[in-house]
Order: sequence, then structure tokens, then C-alpha cells
Amino acid sequence: MFVRLVYESFRRQKRRKLLAGVAITLGVGVATAMIAVATDIGDKINRELRSYGANLVVTPQEDTLNLEIGGVDLRPPSDGAYLNEADLPRIRGTFWHHNIVGFSPMLPVKLSDQNLTVLGTYFSKQLKFGKEDFVTGVRITHPWWKVAGAWPDDNSQEVLLGERLASKLGRRAGDHLDIAGQPHAISGILSTGGAEDDQIMAPIAVAQQILGKPGAVRRIYVSALTKPEDALARRDPKTMTPETYERWYCSPYVQSIAYQLQEAIPHSHAEQLRQVAQNEGTVLARIQGLMLLVTLAALFASALAVSAAMATAIFERRGEVGLMKALGAGNASIAAVFFTEATLLALMSGVAGFAAGALLARQIGRSIFDSQITIEPVLFPIILAVAVVVTFTGSAAAIRRAVKFDPVYALRGEA
Repeated sequence: MFVRLVYESFRRQKRRKLLAGVAITLGVGVATAMIAVATDIGDKINRELRSYGANLVVTPQEDTLNLEIGGVDLRPPSDGAYLNEADLPRIRGTFWHHNIVGFSPMLPVKLSDQNLTVLGTYFSKQLKFGKEDFVTGVRITHPWWKVAGAWPDDNSQEVLLGERLASKLGRRAGDHLDIAGQPHAISGILSTGGAEDDQIMAPIAVAQQILGKPGAVRRIYVSALTKPEDALARRDPKTMTPETYERWYCSPYVQSIAYQLQEAIPHSHAEQLRQVAQNEGTVLARIQGLMLLVTLAALFASALAVSAAMATAIFERRGEVGLMKALGAGNASIAAVFFTEATLLALMSGVAGFAAGALLARQIGRSIFDSQITIEPVLFPIILAVAVVVTFTGSAAAIRRAVKFDPVYALRGEA
């Protein structure tokens, strides 16, 4: 009898059940898409933001020492200390090496007699660490740099000329320029919108040769995928317990990656480029917050629609409720019928909503991030549970009113 009552309810109130099901499907579909995107969005946003440059800089440890006495800075006024280029491949040996998109060493050399600055770096350098071969350089860490002409080979003597300097000297790609008494071919004209437009970009070996310091590196720019800061990220690792330190060390915070860079490169100091790193966390937190608001709004709207549809459906069945009570059915039995109907409706609509939400999430991934959004299998039972909760929330008031119907008035068609 119980099963027949539930079946007849769906058969005789197809329109009411369909309206409630559509409301649940729409709300759950939006929730599925937002949750799927939010759980898969971190790396994609980080990769998008990585296109705006490095978020870490590594410098010699000596540069962080305070050598100021009586208001006079006693640090060397010229180049200061250097890092060793031979240590750079060790960056690929850090715990989070898969999160490091690329790195670029920099070695500025000032030519006082020519009033020029040569900036040595990697353009697209082939390196090796252990059995792993990889490529890194400014073409990865500084993707906004534009070159009219060709990029120099890292093993050549070719250089790039900043566009403002090229205009000042009247040179263009294909010309030659004497640097420290040696002729160098200009492979291209560089445009960055920064100080590099007034400089000469050269393979780092060329800058080291001019400076007379083989293997010298002044600073390293590192582009890494990180997660936003939280309370744990900002803690000093020296004050942590072993368990907390392990959790901090094994999380891709910009601080923990900087700490590991210092471990990999002797006598170095790594720190985040504060504005870039903070902006990443702010953007990610705001987007995820917006998705949460959209999800809650969709589910709330679904609950309201379900409430209206169920209230109308139950009111139309007041005669049926009155008859069940007259025959001896208790409040629990009547509520069980309606809650069973709500559960079946929620499960069917939840499955449909999950399928629709998965399609919507994939469309969002293709149109916004140009990549595939991964739908985790564990999301399916969560979405079904959400559908049930939304349906019960919307139905509870109507069902509570139904079990309080007076059978006499209900059989007479009165509320």
C-alpha cells in the first residue's frame, strides 16, 4: 500500500512533480558546476597568473645583511655578492619542483665608458638535473617580452637591444654593436615596457665574460604555482612543531617554496614578490567566494520553488490525508509518505542536475580557461546529498502542515 501511494502520487501529479524536479535540477546543476570549477580552479588560475611573470626572487644572502652604521650604508656600492650558476639546476631537486614553471638568472653589468647596461640571462636554456632535461629562461618567466627579429641562442654571442636604446643608437635587427671592445650581432629588438628597453640583453655567459666573473649570477627570478596564504603559511618555521613543520613544508605556499629554494641554492635568500603573490591569493579567494555565493543563491531559489510546488501539491491532496487519518494512519506514517516522495524526487533530479552541471563545468573550462575541468567522482554523492537537503528544506513546512490537517475538515475539502 505504501509503495502504491507513492506511485499514484507521481502518476496523478505529474505537472507538480515536474515543476519541483526542474527547480531542483537547475539548482543542483549550478551547484555542481560551481563546486567542480572551484575545486579545479586553483591550478588553472595560478597558471593564468603565471603568464604575468615571476612571483619569487632569489638573491645572495649577503644582500640581506644590514651594514648601515651611523646612517651610512657600508655595503659594496657596485655589484655586491653573487650566486653560483652551477647551483641553479638544483632548483629542480626541491620538493615542489613540479610547481616551478621556470626560472631566469640575471646578471647586470654596467659599462661606464659606453654608458650602457648589459643584462645577462637565460633566454631558452637547456639544462639537466640528474636524469631530467628541462628548458628555462625569460621566454617562460617573462612571457610579455616581445622581440622584433629573433631570440638569441643561449650559447651564442648574439644580443637583444631594448627598443628605446635601439632608437637612440639607430640600430636594428641584423646590425652589429661593439660591447666592451667585442662585436656582437643584434638578433632582435626587445620591447618590455620596462627598464630593459634601455638595456642590452645578452646570454649570461657574455655578461660573465665582460664582468670577468665566470658562473656569477646576481639574482634569480622564479615563477612557481602556489596556493593562497593562510595562517599556517605566515608562521615562522623555526617555531613550529615537527608535525606542523612537515605540513607547512609539504604545502605549496610561496613561503615554503622560497624556503626550499634557500635550501637548494647555497648562501641565498629567497622571498616573494609581495604584490604579485598577494594579488594571486586575492583574485583566487574572490573568485571562489563569488562561486560560493552563486551556489548558495541557486540552492536557495530551488528550495523556495520546491516549497511552493510541494505546498500546492499537498494542499490538493488534503482529502487523501484526511482519509488516511480517518483510517487510523498516524502523523509519522503520513510524513513518511511525503518524505519518501521528496527523497525519490530529489534523487532523480540530483542525477539529472549532476549531469547538467558536469556539462556546464566543462563548458566553463573550455570557454574561460581553455582547458578541461575535472569532475571528481566523490562529487556525485555530495551532490545527491545536497539535492536531498534542498528538497527536504523546501518540503518540510508543507509536510508539517499536512500532518496537522483535521480529518473532518480535510474530508470536507477545507484546510
